[in-house]
Amino acid sequence: MPSEDHDRDVRLFSWPAARLGEALEALAARCGLPLNSAEPPVCELSHENEADQLSSWIESVASWMGFEAEPTEARYAEVRRLLRDGGPMLVRLSAADETCFLAIIRGRGRQIQVLDQNRNASWISLAAVRSVVCRKFEAAVVEEANRLLQEAKVPRRRQEKARKAIMAERLASARFSDCWLLQMPPHSSFIQLMRRAGSIRKLIILTCSYLALYLLWILSWLLVGRSAFAGHFDRAWFVAWVLVLATIIPIRWFASWSQASLANRTGCLLKRRLLAGALRLDTDEVRREGMGQLMGRVIESEAVESLAMSGGFLALFACIELIFGMLILWTGTGGWLHVWLLLAWLIPTFLVCRHYYQRRRQWTNARLSLTEDLIERMVGYRTRIAQEKYARWHEGEDRALEQYLATSKKMDRASAVMMALIPRGWLIVGLAGLAAGFIYQSQPPIALAIALGGILFCYRAFGKIAVGVSHLGGAAIAWQKVGPLFHQATHQDSTGLPAFALARVGPNGNDDRPLMELTDVAYRYATRNLPVLRDCTLRIFSGDRLLVQGSSGSGKSTLAAILTGLRPPESGLILIRGLDRQTLGSAGWRQQVVAAPQFHENHVLTETFAFNLLMGRRWPPRAEDIREAKAICDELGLMNLLQRMPAGMLQMVGETGWQLSHGERSRLYIARALLQGSQLVVLDESFASLDPETMLQSFRCVLRRAGTLVVIAHP
Repeated sequence: MPSEDHDRDVRLFSWPAARLGEALEALAARCGLPLNSAEPPVCELSHENEADQLSSWIESVASWMGFEAEPTEARYAEVRRLLRDGGPMLVRLSAADETCFLAIIRGRGRQIQVLDQNRNASWISLAAVRSVVCRKFEAAVVEEANRLLQEAKVPRRRQEKARKAIMAERLASARFSDCWLLQMPPHSSFIQLMRRAGSIRKLIILTCSYLALYLLWILSWLLVGRSAFAGHFDRAWFVAWVLVLATIIPIRWFASWSQASLANRTGCLLKRRLLAGALRLDTDEVRREGMGQLMGRVIESEAVESLAMSGGFLALFACIELIFGMLILWTGTGGWLHVWLLLAWLIPTFLVCRHYYQRRRQWTNARLSLTEDLIERMVGYRTRIAQEKYARWHEGEDRALEQYLATSKKMDRASAVMMALIPRGWLIVGLAGLAAGFIYQSQPPIALAIALGGILFCYRAFGKIAVGVSHLGGAAIAWQKVGPLFHQATHQDSTGLPAFALARVGPNGNDDRPLMELTDVAYRYATRNLPVLRDCTLRIFSGDRLLVQGSSGSGKSTLAAILTGLRPPESGLILIRGLDRQTLGSAGWRQQVVAAPQFHENHVLTETFAFNLLMGRRWPPRAEDIREAKAICDELGLMNLLQRMPAGMLQMVGETGWQLSHGERSRLYIARALLQGSQLVVLDESFASLDPETMLQSFRCVLRRAGTLVVIAHP
């Protein structure tokens, strides 16, 4: 089909830019995403802000409505798979005359389901949508490919295949980024997230699969037992037995596949939730915890996923087996006596499991204590070598190891008792219930066989309970470390009003309002009685250059954190151009104010030099981003450093990369702040580590680049 036909068919189902908010609301309602009862806003794009602010507007509107729009990208070769598997999502279709959007619900085979302006769902060709989406990439190389095919005299029947191969090779590095995936926000209920991801349905399917599996196993043993007690094996019953065993194989395969799929989906949801919680941790809490404690949380998060999944499945299967075992025992020679013995054995089982849990918790605390201490010693290794006496290097290590060894022995003994006593103890109790039947022979042999089969069935279940409790106990203990991260994800940042996401808040004409205004701001740390800031009133106008000086502990850095929104004030009011943070939202506030914190609160990530410069702007960068970054580095005197680096801007830096000096790091932090292009730049002791000549050069760069500047320094 010609490209013009593709374009006409696809644009027939597209939404104009003016109705973008309505398209988001309709697509979210169609796909069952949470929605607030609010009128969708109107998107007013302009040529000046269309490229830069559209994504921010879409994310802001989605968050305001109650769901999440995540911008995503794909390589040229992966566009087809993204369109087919990525729904629900919003795709931008660009053209010379207008910009429109396609609301994709889901994909199936060679078609995708889209939502038109009348909110009707229709199926259209996947190839047509991909052709329209990839046209802006292919337009640059299609003429060259056609010319190459003509010069090579490729037969007409093979030209289309050859053209696709040429484009795939030439456009391998091209990325399609005009796409936003709609999904539930991380702060939603975890049950809702599981239901949305299909995990609840998978769990029900898995349970039904194992129920069918156990029923077939019992049926196969009934067939074998009937023939055994009858004294001969009838051919028809043999065929039935073989068919039952053959049916078990696909059901077992399907149950295993469902279990793996459920584990993968739930594990992804858990990781996403924990990552969202980690990114929402309070800065003071992160500062109070050492590197070792944070690393301990990361280690335990992996234990929660692996142990909870395996232990949860074992517990589920054990419960199913106990239910079937109870029914088998009830039909056997023991009858209700065996059922009551089974229920009574659950009491010592619970006591033994609780004892093991207590020992496991003591052992985990000792292990994490060793891990945290080891990481802290590794982080401070160079300081200890330079300043600590050699005789004290290993002080306290032997005592900690002895305590860990003692708790390990107790935990091992409790584990051995649980693994041996729970299943084998039930075996003794169950066989004791058969004693009367064996002694007096009051029941037929088939009833005794059924009871013995029920005992062995429950023995297998208690064995799974012992292993499952071991895993679930470890997961429950690890949850004590990981739980705060999980619950922290429910804290939602201020989203702001969508109307302010399309343009930065700046001066307009004769607007003489302050850029930032603080009125009676006070702040008190949780660990202190007296406030560090009290009745702080300040006005900062566009173009101001302010110097804030004071002694250590006077609240200079706290003021910088309040200006940038890292710390909410205890009382008072903060406005940017007359708008508070609730109106602008957390992301909108950070667009207006940027800071270079003190040296000990800033960090060089183990990445390229370019990434460390542009991480607050956009990544991957555009050509103009790299040019501006190089220009600022030249003005800050960092070009000599870039020339020494073998890979230049792409040189890996950080703790495991190219080692930067104290002054080079400080100038990197300054450049990182300037490249974000915010109206107000706050530099917290950024020039303290520079020599006078470099400081003067850097200060001139800052004065040229920063529209409004606040410098914090010691007197």
